[in-house]
Amino acid sequence: MSILKLIIKREFVAKVRNKSFIVMTFLSPLLMVGLAAFVGYLSTMKSDVKEIAVHDESNLFVKEFKNSDEYHYLNKSDVDLKVLKDSIISEKYEAILYIPKIEDNKELAKKIQYISNDSPSLSYIDDLETIIGQKLTKSNFEKANLDTLAIKNAEAKVDINLAKASGEETVKGLNEIKIFIGAAFGYLIMMFIIIYGNMVMRSVIEEKTNRIIEIIISSVKPFQLMMGKIIGTSLAGVLQFVIWALLGGILLFIGSAFLGINVGPSSGVSSEMMATANHGVAANIQLYVNEFKNLPIATLLVSFIVYFIGGYFLYSSIYAAIGAAVDNETDSQQFLLPIILPLMLGVYVGFFSVLNDPHGTVATVFSMIPLTSPIVMLMRIPFGVPWWQIVLSLVLLFGTFFLVVWFASKIYRIGILMYGKKPTWKELYKWLKY
Repeated sequence: MSILKLIIKREFVAKVRNKSFIVMTFLSPLLMVGLAAFVGYLSTMKSDVKEIAVHDESNLFVKEFKNSDEYHYLNKSDVDLKVLKDSIISEKYEAILYIPKIEDNKELAKKIQYISNDSPSLSYIDDLETIIGQKLTKSNFEKANLDTLAIKNAEAKVDINLAKASGEETVKGLNEIKIFIGAAFGYLIMMFIIIYGNMVMRSVIEEKTNRIIEIIISSVKPFQLMMGKIIGTSLAGVLQFVIWALLGGILLFIGSAFLGINVGPSSGVSSEMMATANHGVAANIQLYVNEFKNLPIATLLVSFIVYFIGGYFLYSSIYAAIGAAVDNETDSQQFLLPIILPLMLGVYVGFFSVLNDPHGTVATVFSMIPLTSPIVMLMRIPFGVPWWQIVLSLVLLFGTFFLVVWFASKIYRIGILMYGKKPTWKELYKWLKY
C-alpha cells in the first residue's frame, strides 16, 4: 500500500506542477467569463437591415407587412417586375415578394413567390405564410358574408394551469429547466473524463517512449502503477475543479458587487420590478424560484462528485490500457472510438429520452448501464429518482470499474513493455489470456 501511495503522490505532484496545468487552472475561468461576455456582446449587435421589395398586384397585402429590426418592406407594386429582378441581381434589395392579381384565393395562395439570390430561413417564410394566410382567411370570410368580428370574438384562447397532486401550483417549462441543469452536470463529467483520461494515456505513452517504465516496473507491480496513475490524475482533476468552482464564485461575487448583477436566489426579481410588474408575471417568477429551490440540489452535487469519480476511474483504466498498448498518440486513435461512443450515446439518450420521459424504460436502463450512467443519471436526478436506483447504478458503476481495471491491468502488464509494433484488437484479446 505504501508503494501505491508513493505512485499516487508522484503522479499528483507531477500534474499540479506542470506549467500548462497551472496556467489552464487559473486561465480557464477567465476564458469562460470572457467567452460568455463576448457571446453576450454579439447577441446585442443588430444585424444588417434587409430590404424586401413587395410587388403586390392585388393591392391586398402591402399594409400587412410590418417593419422590424431585421426586415424592412418597401411597396414597389408600381415598378415593373423585370426591373425588380435586375435589382436583386445588383443586390439593391434582399428579395422580392411577388403577389399576383388572382381573384380565386385558393389559386392565389399557390402563386405567391419569394424571389432572392439567397435562401431565407424557414422561420421567416413561416411568418410570411402566416401573415398572408390570415389575410386570405379574412378575405374568404368576407366573401362568404361572415361576421369576421364575431368570429374573432368567438376564438377561444386556452391557458392550462399546471398543478401537483398535492394542490401546489407549478409552472410551464420546468422540465426544460431540469434537463438543462442535469445536462450541464452530465456534460462536465463527459468533458472531464475525456480531458483527464487523455492525460493518463499520454502519461503512460510518455514513460513508455522514454523507457522510464522499464526501471519503474522493476520495483512496482503493473497494477499498482496503473492505479497510481489513475488516482493521482483524478486527485489533480478534483483539485482543478475545486479551484475553478472557487474562482467562479469569486467572479460571480465581483459581478454582483461591482457590475450590479444579481446572482442570488431572487435574481431578476428586484423590489422595483416587483413593485411595477404585473401581479401575474411576478407570481410566475416566484413560482419558478420556488421550484428551483425544490430541486434536489444537494443530491445532484453529491452525485456529480461520486459519478465523476466512478466514471473517471472506469474510463481512465481503459485509457491507461490503450496507452500501454501503443507507442504514440497517433496509434491510439483506432482504440478511442469505443470510448467516445458510449459518452456520446449517453448525451443523446439524455436529451432525447430523459426530457420526454425521465422515468421511462430507455432513460432508466441507460442510467443503470455503467458506460452511460454518469451522464444519463445526472440528467434524471433533477426530475426525482428513487434512492435505490441511484444506489444500484453506483454499485454497477464501481463493480464494472473493478472488472474493467482487472482486464485493463492484463493489457497494461503486457503492453507496457512492448515496442515497435502496432497492436490489433485480436492481439489485445490474446493479452487478456496471459
